[in-house]
Amino acid sequence: MVLVTLYTRADCPLCEKAKAAILESGVPVTIEEIDIDDDPGLRRRYTDDIPVVVVDGVEAFCHSVDPARFREFVEGRLRTSGALAMEKCVPCRGGVPPLKGEALRSVAGELGNAWRIVDEHHIERDFRFADFAEALSFTNAVGAIAEREGHHPDIHLAWGKVRIAIWTHKIDGLTRSDFILAAKIDAVLAL
Repeated sequence: MVLVTLYTRADCPLCEKAKAAILESGVPVTIEEIDIDDDPGLRRRYTDDIPVVVVDGVEAFCHSVDPARFREFVEGRLRTSGALAMEKCVPCRGGVPPLKGEALRSVAGELGNAWRIVDEHHIERDFRFADFAEALSFTNAVGAIAEREGHHPDIHLAWGKVRIAIWTHKIDGLTRSDFILAAKIDAVLAL
């Protein structure tokens, strides 16, 4: 299921057309509509750009979208970030053993080699950017994903670089959800 956030405003025919196009695409979606006029910050940011279509935390379209372009966008995300990024993080309630050995390597194989497994305890990755503003923008996108997934990484932000470490704190080790979150973070860069 793809999470779509549709930034809109009341009585907006373009917004209704965008919503209809998303639903006609055939992609299984959950649509969250947010009226920008209810939030001064969103109103300043999106005043002339609505509708804005955000797919799994990534701004994908503004002004308009058609069913075929929406479907192509989602399928492209699947190709670049893998099916792992399309899964949902599952909250850990404890009592679950952390991934170790072959089980850990198997899930890590779905993610790829950009993330390092550290002591079978956590995964981490360094990201490089042209300047502080790009690094901060990426950090904010990761924060939005973390909030949506209810799974929060450790983030170290510096000029032109971001280091992210992920593990399930409740069990002090790794679960599948850690790799799902990493794949969703990787998808931000793929677009």
